Amino acid sequence: MSAPTPLAGISVVEFTHMVMGPTVGHILAGLGADVVRVEPVGGDRTRRLVGSGAGYFPMYNRGKKSICLDLKSDAGLAVARDLVAKADILVENFRPGALDRLGLDYESCAAVNPGLVYCSEKGFLPGPYESRTALDEVAQMMGGLAYMTGPPGRPLRAGASVVDVTGGLFGVIGVLAALEERHRTGRGQKVVASLFETTAYLVGQHMAQFAVTGSPAAPMPARVSAWAIYDMFETQDEPVFIGVVTDALWEKFCKLFGLHELWADETLRENNARVAARDRIMPQVRDLIAGMTRAEVIENLEGTGLPFAPINRPEDLFDDPQLAEGGLEDVTLADGAEVRLPTVPLEMGGKRIGAPQALPRPGADSRSVLEGLGYDAEEIARLMASGAVAQED
Repeated sequence: MSAPTPLAGISVVEFTHMVMGPTVGHILAGLGADVVRVEPVGGDRTRRLVGSGAGYFPMYNRGKKSICLDLKSDAGLAVARDLVAKADILVENFRPGALDRLGLDYESCAAVNPGLVYCSEKGFLPGPYESRTALDEVAQMMGGLAYMTGPPGRPLRAGASVVDVTGGLFGVIGVLAALEERHRTGRGQKVVASLFETTAYLVGQHMAQFAVTGSPAAPMPARVSAWAIYDMFETQDEPVFIGVVTDALWEKFCKLFGLHELWADETLRENNARVAARDRIMPQVRDLIAGMTRAEVIENLEGTGLPFAPINRPEDLFDDPQLAEGGLEDVTLADGAEVRLPTVPLEMGGKRIGAPQALPRPGADSRSVLEGLGYDAEEIARLMASGAVAQED
């Protein structure tokens, strides 16, 4: 089946780097929008990151077209303005004021394209911090997420760019809402999403806990769980997570694993009583699970309705049978290598979003994008000869 394309016919021009902005464009492209990514001559530096940044570009930039422009030149900037004039959506995540200095601020763009939805992905929404530079890790530290992730006194950033990606998701939500409003008004608007406020939303449950109880939430490794059994357990080989989150599941869990003594204790039939007796329950359960292999534990739990999970590493997901059913899409990298990467995690109309994608080389689509803007062969040749526009051979 072909993938759904609910945003077919929607054009996007993207001035982005790193993760947050490209996430917006990647999701819109996955939903069928035509996304043109503007890169500097020589390509976005994100392409050349090493270490933990090596996966940023291939994960969040496939399915897009690439045009390389020298925005410091009048001719290159003129092309960018032509792209914006014909776009439905603009996405940018550079430092505050960076596009403004080029005359690509919202007001200037809206003056020539009143229907434009202009999505800015920033560190902070308007306020005392709005001129600061922020990164995912900065937001996690400021917003309390790192404090909640690590052990007490040892803040630890989450193990993925969760704030960048979630901030991108909020940007997409804002863009789609703005497109819907445009159907009624005929006008676009500026949408701003941010790292810091996104982080505050993510830790809002802990803020609410303090408001409700009067006690600060403990970091996750030291938390008092809402359930007695909600933890990782060692087996004979690999660990497994198990959660028993209802009274009915407690009965099922005890019977599945032969914990007859625990089930016979009627004082443990209610969840809060089990939480209070956790120091008595957990050693018995840990000893039992430690005598089994992970496969045996999973076989016991499969199909029971009890929450459980093997403790996987990211590289394990390439062979995950669930993701093999449409959660990964074929991607051709810029060097021609074939890989499989996670697609936009949606099903629409009974169809998964994923489809084979190619990661564009820097400026690979420069010529075709210019042709789509109505530039003739002579104009294109002049722009490329001047260096204002570049295309990789």
